Amino acid sequence: MVATEHPPRRMRAWMLEGLADMGRTGGHTGPHAEPEPPHKGQRWWRVMCLTGVDYFSTLGYQPGIAALAAGLLSPIATIVLVVVTLAGALPVYRRVAEESPHGEGSIAMLERLLSFWKGKLFVLTLLGFAATDFLITITLSAADASTHLVENPHLTSTLHDKQMLITLVLVALLGAVFLKGFLEAIGVAVVLVAVYLALNVVVVIVGLWHVGAAGHVVTDWSSALTAEHGNVFAMVGVSLLVFPKLALGLSGFETGVAVMPHVKGDDSDTEENPKGRIRDTKKLLTAAAIIMSVFLIATSFITTWLIPEKEFESGGRANGRALAYLAHQYLGGAFGTVYDVSTIAILWFAGASAMAGLLNLMPRYLPRYGMAPHWARAVRPMVIVFTLIGFLVTWIFDANVDAQGGAYATGVLVLMSSAAIAVTIAARRAGQQGLTIGFAVVSAVLLYVTGANVVERPDGVKIGACFIAGIILVSLLSRLARAFELRVTSVQLDPMAERFVRDISSRKIRFLANEPDRRDKAEYRDKIEQIRNDNDLPEQEDFVFVEVTVLDASEFEAGLTVRGEVLHNRYRVLTLESSSIPNALAALLLHVRDTTGCIPHIYFEWTEGGPFANFLRFFLFGQGEVAPVTREVLREAEPDRTRRPRVHTG
Repeated sequence: MVATEHPPRRMRAWMLEGLADMGRTGGHTGPHAEPEPPHKGQRWWRVMCLTGVDYFSTLGYQPGIAALAAGLLSPIATIVLVVVTLAGALPVYRRVAEESPHGEGSIAMLERLLSFWKGKLFVLTLLGFAATDFLITITLSAADASTHLVENPHLTSTLHDKQMLITLVLVALLGAVFLKGFLEAIGVAVVLVAVYLALNVVVVIVGLWHVGAAGHVVTDWSSALTAEHGNVFAMVGVSLLVFPKLALGLSGFETGVAVMPHVKGDDSDTEENPKGRIRDTKKLLTAAAIIMSVFLIATSFITTWLIPEKEFESGGRANGRALAYLAHQYLGGAFGTVYDVSTIAILWFAGASAMAGLLNLMPRYLPRYGMAPHWARAVRPMVIVFTLIGFLVTWIFDANVDAQGGAYATGVLVLMSSAAIAVTIAARRAGQQGLTIGFAVVSAVLLYVTGANVVERPDGVKIGACFIAGIILVSLLSRLARAFELRVTSVQLDPMAERFVRDISSRKIRFLANEPDRRDKAEYRDKIEQIRNDNDLPEQEDFVFVEVTVLDASEFEAGLTVRGEVLHNRYRVLTLESSSIPNALAALLLHVRDTTGCIPHIYFEWTEGGPFANFLRFFLFGQGEVAPVTREVLREAEPDRTRRPRVHTG
């Protein structure tokens, strides 16, 4: 009789397949994680299409937003946006690609500047804004796709009250694609971007032809613009004032770096030195920025010249769909419908680059901090979590595009500002004075834009704060729940330490936990005497001292290196450096048991102080009541009591 696998087990295996984040650099990331096969990667232009579904899809609403914000000045304001993109954002993110070639982005660059809990809280804050950016990208794009569908002349009477339902269905379909697999997402993105850009080329060419045929359109616009603003300097000044409202056109760079691990690069690339991946990612960022800049300028001109101002306003036929309006107006209902379908598809799939960014970014940090469940390393459970959050955000905002614009812009601008500051610091440390000044100017511009956006649309900060508070709360609760988890990823003994273990294994293995103080002869002599008296041990029993130094208690997972030394020509001491004393001791005991086949014993003295205060010391600083916590870590790591190392406290 052939045994069949139980369906729930098959489902669990499928959900936890890989159990690794999408951008992991290889090897184990935790005590229980299975290794993942190396990712083969994709050609840079294919990955560009994945980020491009976010970046290029903003053509669906950017010209309309620019027209509403700047009116006749829309083309000039768009040119200012393009200058900031090519002269500011692009150089910044090309440098970010050099500094973090594994997709960590500017968050990792800034993380290196701060240590301990303040560094973790800073990263969690930036992750909150990243979550705001990526999740609002998913929901806003789906909402705008449903707007194009509802506003199609052939469907508006049928679907006019179905926008919420359509948006939820689009978010669910996006999650289904990622449950199927990431490679399928890239394949879909390539097709959508190619078709969408080709259709936009047609719309732009036809629009320019009609502008040329009309003749008076350009002169009427220039005369009205001069009458309204006077001179070029006044136009640029007003453009800078309305610039924050156009910031949605800067999206795409952060996701371009976040999905960087999927760029193939060269066969000679190594994880330590991926020169080909860095070069091709720079190509990706540059190509996307140039393509988008050309389209932004061209579409801002033709929409301003050819569409009456009243049509851009709420309720107008060009509101949120300016290029679709031109497609229907000048190319007929059939082409207009094809354009609508393409726009709907790419807006829906714009969430794919955001989802890819989330799946690469969140599992890279939170599990490493111990601030997410173990299953958060697996792709499919995280896809379900993000999809459910997308449902919630869509419901809160009633699938309204304008209502989500402030939160989206805030997330984008905060991340871009942090990236500019990070590369400024990196350039300064590298002694590159010219680049430091240039990046500092870009940082100042982006900080101004961010501040202006926050003042005008504070709802973005409020939403970002909700994400930050949620991430911090869930993170701390998760770390609390995982407090007694064995989180040492590997144990390595130097030759002297191995010699100590090998020698003592011929007798009974007895370790003596010691908090190092003066480390003089009297300290070790008195410690042995105290442990012998407390535990009633005979004089002939010998010990090996174990001393742990806590480096950064905020770290969660790390490898353990054990060094052996002989002090005062008599006392054998194993020294360890770790983020947690109990975890380091438990990992050492289990390693010694597995390598020698003997059950080791370890001896402690009781720590003074209340149990709750000691637990907080352990949770925050890796110390506290070491003996019972070490025993609890061992109990969770080794269910078999007969094989569990022995903990003695006197």
